Amino acid sequence: MLNKLAASELVLNEDGSVYHLNLLPEDIAEKIILVGDPDRVAKVSKYFDTVEIRKNKREFYTHTGTLRGERITVMSTGIGTENIDIVMNELDALVNIDLKQKEFKTEHTSLKLFRMGTCGSVNPDVQVDNMLVTQNVVGLDGLMHFYQDYHFENEFSRNFYEKFPYENIKPMLYFSEWSEELGELYKDAKYHGNTATFPGFYAPQGRQLRLKALDDQFLETLNDLGITNFEMETSAIYAFSKLLGHQAITVNNVIANRRRGEFSSDHHASEKNLIEWVLERIIK
Repeated sequence: MLNKLAASELVLNEDGSVYHLNLLPEDIAEKIILVGDPDRVAKVSKYFDTVEIRKNKREFYTHTGTLRGERITVMSTGIGTENIDIVMNELDALVNIDLKQKEFKTEHTSLKLFRMGTCGSVNPDVQVDNMLVTQNVVGLDGLMHFYQDYHFENEFSRNFYEKFPYENIKPMLYFSEWSEELGELYKDAKYHGNTATFPGFYAPQGRQLRLKALDDQFLETLNDLGITNFEMETSAIYAFSKLLGHQAITVNNVIANRRRGEFSSDHHASEKNLIEWVLERIIK
């Protein structure tokens, strides 16, 4: 099997950077913070000691600099696992493919990926404005079924799959878990839980405007199956990390409890607390 990639498979810009992220290999560190919102990138990098790289294309904004003497990158992914498909493949290409020769490198580089975001909780006992680290995750979007060789199961996934009652959604499910090594950095989080990654904001998360959601009890059912919280990216980040040999952890600030109908009284302060809490622990 030849390792050389066709130009249509590994698409590059005129300067040799990867197509969507607009980055060269030297533009990123091996520790990368992933945020959804492009505006959050500058809110994170303002805490860096230095910033040497500022690049953007579409919704993908990247700042790389140093924090307490260590090189670090923060990057926005936009919303949803379809964007994570782009981010994870292109980040891996930056470190594990020779972009000039379009060949796989013989020496593998493992990235450390830290998703920093917000989430809602389906567990009525979870209090808003607290940190929640994802240990197990289930994706309801089906993305990883497009990739060969992906399979992951553990006690959580087996129990969830067996009892999941929505047969039309069941074929789309896939599972993954955190990096225990990175989890040690955030062991003092108030909550460690099981996350559901949804393919949308409205009906997939039980919201109803003019269109009715599948089931009024959907979020309650997920909580009964062991789900603590939900968001829109983690399942793909964790699953790609398993496939590609990277490490990943998600730290979310809970800004809503859907079962209790609560929302953070000051989500901007929650965001600031999240950034400072994550950065304090990411480099010792």
